[in-house]
Amino acid sequence: MALLRCVSWLLVLAVLTGPGARAQTFGPVAPAGETARQQQWLVPSTEPGIPAHALLYRPAGDGPFPLALIAHASTQNALRRAQMPQPSYTALARELVARGYAVLVPERLGHGRTGGPYVEDQGGCEEANYEKAGRATAAQIFRALAYMREQPFVAKGGALVIGHSAGGWGALALATQSPHLVSGIIVFAPGRGGHADDVEGRVCAEQRLREAVRIFGRDARLDVTWLVAANDSYFPPSLSRQLADAFTSAGGTAEFKLLPPFSHEGHWLAEQQGGITAVSEALARRPPRPMRRH
Repeated sequence: MALLRCVSWLLVLAVLTGPGARAQTFGPVAPAGETARQQQWLVPSTEPGIPAHALLYRPAGDGPFPLALIAHASTQNALRRAQMPQPSYTALARELVARGYAVLVPERLGHGRTGGPYVEDQGGCEEANYEKAGRATAAQIFRALAYMREQPFVAKGGALVIGHSAGGWGALALATQSPHLVSGIIVFAPGRGGHADDVEGRVCAEQRLREAVRIFGRDARLDVTWLVAANDSYFPPSLSRQLADAFTSAGGTAEFKLLPPFSHEGHWLAEQQGGITAVSEALARRPPRPMRRH
């Protein structure tokens, strides 16, 4: 099963890096700013001809720098997705830059300026296909990572992936990757289907979430740090704990950490100082593998 998944990822990468993909112009589309050298980029998506808008942050100098990618949250609501501002996670990115990382925050298909099809659609509430949605998110993360590894200022070792909500769910699906591609995964309240019918604490088809995360855990090769705030109403701590247990019982490795309540809604902790502190502590406990050029 693990071999089949590896072959599948290689086939996806071959398609996405073929002649048609190379015809699209990618890279910086604006000058770098003064703060953490923040810069607008276009990076490949999993949809030929539709580049993903992204923000890149870098330390001073030429590198090579280890890479960190932050995968943003999402929503099933098409109007909200279309109106979503470009995700920045600026405070967290600045902290990572201070630690020597180049940081990419790509906007995935079906969101904001990137637009295009919403390939990670989970379907209806009762019949939600969470495995498919997670793998579609993971494929987009993987595509952006593969492109950034080609940049001269990025070290060729494994990247750190930090996922938030649906982005974290995709990061769990990415845990099957080789440590040479991804060195570690940190997720904030990973999941899908939260706030079903816009009701706090209600999650679509919880059993389907547990079944999908077991599949992700079964072939996982990477350690995961799993963070959730005590007042997260999208994926409450009790459910998050069950998901983490399902991931580990299937064979995955995850350190589950319950964080203090944040403001009026803990689900947005990743965008605030408390999230930065949690990531810093996670990196201190388990620093990423050294990044080297090959």
